[in-house]
Amino acid sequence: MANHKSAIKRHKQSQERRLRNRMNKSKMNTAVRRVEEALVAGVEDAAQEALKVAIPIIQKTAGKGTIHKKTASRKISRLTGRVNRMMPIG
Repeated sequence: MANHKSAIKRHKQSQERRLRNRMNKSKMNTAVRRVEEALVAGVEDAAQEALKVAIPIIQKTAGKGTIHKKTASRKISRLTGRVNRMMPIG
């Protein structure tokens, strides 16, 4: 543990940030999991609704700096592609 005042404060701040990042990432992973569960179940409407909910959560997680913006973009792109491939053409 740190011995001087600024190091103690820095340690406390890093713990708070770690918990905040963990909470945001957990929300994101839950949203992604719901999309994947709908895909596995084969329910198109549920997959589309879950994707509509997941996209803003992923973007918000990136906006807060918990994950990189390009990682968020990649996740959204891959999920969207999987949902679109599930849908019939025409």
